[in-house]
Parts: sequence; structure tokens; C-alpha cells
Amino acid sequence: MRHASSVRVATPNGSRYLQQLCKHWAHNLTVEYTPEAGSVVFPHNARGADWPGDATLTLQARPDALECRLDASSDEHLTALKGALERHLDRFAFREAPLAYPWQDGAA
Repeated sequence: MRHASSVRVATPNGSRYLQQLCKHWAHNLTVEYTPEAGSVVFPHNARGADWPGDATLTLQARPDALECRLDASSDEHLTALKGALERHLDRFAFREAPLAYPWQDGAA
């Protein structure tokens, strides 16, 4: 069973942050991206973890937001990845941070 959550983070810099996140994670994760869209695969065993399966982050830059969707293998995995995304995005968006993260669990 997959566990999913989506969030629309209001920012005029969605494309910039998408590219920064993807470049950062490309050093040790499988990443594909353009200035408008990206995806990141978090392996089930990343950093010594033992999740039931891999997780995926899908990113879409909009003129006024960065849309993010997480698909994880468990609720705990989903919660951990939400925190990782928020910490990284707030770090890259330090001029705007802290950003608001109105997560919609189970969102498609």
C-alpha cells in the first residue's frame, strides 16, 4: 500500500527551488528534472533506513508556487520525507522561510 501527500508551497521562486533541490539530491539519489518539473527517488535503504519500499517526490514549478507530491511506503516514511523536504526547502528559500506547508494527505 502506498502512502501519499501533496502540498502547494506559495512562492514566486518555484522553478529556482525545484532546481536547487534536484541538484542537491542528485549527488546521491536518482533525480530527473527540468526547470518546470522534477522527480527524486528515495531508496528504501537510504542512510541506513529499512523502509518497506522506495519513495518518490514529484515536483512541479508554477509561477506562484512549487507543487510537491510524496509517495512513500508507510506513514512513518511519509512523515520523515515531509520533514526532509521542508527542512531543505526552507534552507534554500531562506529569504522567504519559514514557508507554509499545507499538506493534503492521500491527495492524488
